[in-house]
Amino acid sequence: MDVVAEDVKQNAEDGKKKGSFWRELPVLIVVALALALLIKSFVVQAFYIPSESMENTLLINDRVLVNKLVYHVRDIERGDIVVFSGVDSWDPEVKLEEPSNPIAAGLRWLGTAFGVVPGEKDYIKRVIGVPGDKVKCCDEQGRVTVNGVPLNEKSYLYPGDEPSGRDFEVTVPPDRLWVMGDHRSVSWDSRLHMGDPGGGTIPADKVIGRAFVIVWPFNRAKILPIPDTFAQPALQAALGAAPFVAGFAGAVPLVALRRRLVRRR
Repeated sequence: MDVVAEDVKQNAEDGKKKGSFWRELPVLIVVALALALLIKSFVVQAFYIPSESMENTLLINDRVLVNKLVYHVRDIERGDIVVFSGVDSWDPEVKLEEPSNPIAAGLRWLGTAFGVVPGEKDYIKRVIGVPGDKVKCCDEQGRVTVNGVPLNEKSYLYPGDEPSGRDFEVTVPPDRLWVMGDHRSVSWDSRLHMGDPGGGTIPADKVIGRAFVIVWPFNRAKILPIPDTFAQPALQAALGAAPFVAGFAGAVPLVALRRRLVRRR
């Protein structure tokens, strides 16, 4: 009798545990989603690649993780692959049909938040010029130059593409960036927006974060480093010398004026 009683008691306890688990499961799901959204909002977010503009670095249907904290501890650098918002500025590269009902709209929002579907107004490009840079194309060898320094873009430029199919020359204004896709022949980037306010550059405060790794599909998983060409010391030296050169150029006429005044006296 004791054995039977213990079995009945054990079965009852097992039933309570199972019932408790199913009651707690919705709460666990809600908490997990809330934590995921919190992380997505402030730390790391997954993004879906919807277009060909960054091939072959990024392919359609790739998923990348974007670091949303990095630019709180360092400036945006040349060569960074950034995701930025084009709301009220650039037209979307991929046209998406409007959701037919609130449920579909909610599912799209959730899918965008977790990088399952593309965001219509989010873009991903490579930073070529930062504030103060003079970005130009092309030199005698057909290369893009930054502050007069040519970029060797073979490591990331789409095979067969020219660095640019059109000539341009721009000095990047303060708090803005010049961005280009790696697949230059199809990328709707800064070059195609030169008639817009900002001359094709984008506001730095619209940058959501830096894409630093491909996480899907697994066979393409890899880190996205800054290419070596952007580490050229001449790039930094040219930008650092710009204020000095400008100051020197402005000082020359002042010195000449002072000498004239002294002579008149």
